[in-house]
Amino acid sequence: MSFSNLTEHKPTDVHPGRVLAVMCAGMFLVLLDVTIVNVALPDIGRGLRADVAMLQWVVDGYVVAIAGLLLAGGTLGDRIGHRRVLIAGFAVFGIASLVCAVAPGVGVLIAARVVQGVGGALLLPSTMAVIVDMFPDRGAQARALGTWAAISSLALPMGPLLGGVLVGWLGWRPVFWINVPLTVLTIAATLWTTPDRRGTRRGRLDIVGLIGFVAGLGGLVFTVISVGHRAGWAVLTVAAVVTVVGLATALRSAARSEHPILPLDLLRRKDFLSSNAVALIMNLVVNGMLFISALYLQDVLRYSPLAAGLSVLPMAIPLVVLAPVSGRITARRGPRTAIALGCVLAVVGCLALTRIHATGGIGWLLGGFALLGCGAGLATTSAVAAVVRATPADRAGLATGTSNTSRQIGTASGVAIFGAIAGSPASTHFLGAIHLLAILAALAWAGALALTWYGVAGKSHTD
Repeated sequence: MSFSNLTEHKPTDVHPGRVLAVMCAGMFLVLLDVTIVNVALPDIGRGLRADVAMLQWVVDGYVVAIAGLLLAGGTLGDRIGHRRVLIAGFAVFGIASLVCAVAPGVGVLIAARVVQGVGGALLLPSTMAVIVDMFPDRGAQARALGTWAAISSLALPMGPLLGGVLVGWLGWRPVFWINVPLTVLTIAATLWTTPDRRGTRRGRLDIVGLIGFVAGLGGLVFTVISVGHRAGWAVLTVAAVVTVVGLATALRSAARSEHPILPLDLLRRKDFLSSNAVALIMNLVVNGMLFISALYLQDVLRYSPLAAGLSVLPMAIPLVVLAPVSGRITARRGPRTAIALGCVLAVVGCLALTRIHATGGIGWLLGGFALLGCGAGLATTSAVAAVVRATPADRAGLATGTSNTSRQIGTASGVAIFGAIAGSPASTHFLGAIHLLAILAALAWAGALALTWYGVAGKSHTD
């Protein structure tokens, strides 16, 4: 069958299980690119002569684009049909991956990573929307979304492992090359399995609010990175102005628009705001730690990329294993209990990281990672459940979109803040900065615990 015939194919005998598998594969591919790059960063830095600030943008260019455009991607799918948005997203992601793989310099790589993020922002909300559409029965829908969430959690351990293997054997470019054939296969599978249904939502898209939000978020991350690397006052002033003006424009447009990008009415509710804030803090710390630990393991301890990837497993595995445990605790006692327990474990894990040193074994690192992973594993599922519970049933899609956005903002902010404070691994202050960041991370988790008790619901009479 030719590709042109494939694009014209319209599934008549729809198999929800096949659709679920394709949606999970597409979502996994996008989330994998958040973590697979971490292990490749030292090799990218050497190959393209990039400093730490540039390496931060290799990660954050991708994440900022996803965070800024997630809500718009979901809205676009509601308007024109989610299969069309999926195909467009996969195509953008695949082409950008090809450019990343052949990038002659770090500037081209960062630009291509941003475009990758645009593709990811189109994909993520549409994968969930298609699953919800394919499984209208509540019980089947819950099981399908549980599978979707479990597969997404696997991206964290698989990223460093696959990245370590590829970088160790072939260098950093195959980290991006591998996306190209996988994207082509996923497009073909989507066209073959997923029905083409038109969108139902109408009304004007809040373009002004969207542009303001993306500009404000990008300006904020740029400001943090620039401060950490001692940029000039002129650069910092421009970045700060872009941040303030962008976010102010987004807020003002959201208050006036009939279909705003930012759900201000929900953000005024303490249960909704607190749950999203906890999710943001969680991703900020976990991904910030992943960023600097990749530099620490390879540039300070001189570990190979594969060994560095294996060292992350004690943090990554509990995220997958404890997700169903968190779900069961939430079902019995409400989301507050699991999130609070996760915060306590994460505080202890972060404090353990203050004991790592520049020579010898990494027992404290592995122990700290394990506790941090257990804490995040308990908190992740329950935080998403808390957001959904705090949202009216007819706006559940918006709730999950906002939750994903807050988590991606946390990831971008974590890489920016941790990288700015840690600086270059060659600096004599690098290890001391990691100890400081571990203490700040523990305080952040303590703040998440306070937010949990303040705003996250416990068990109610309807549970």
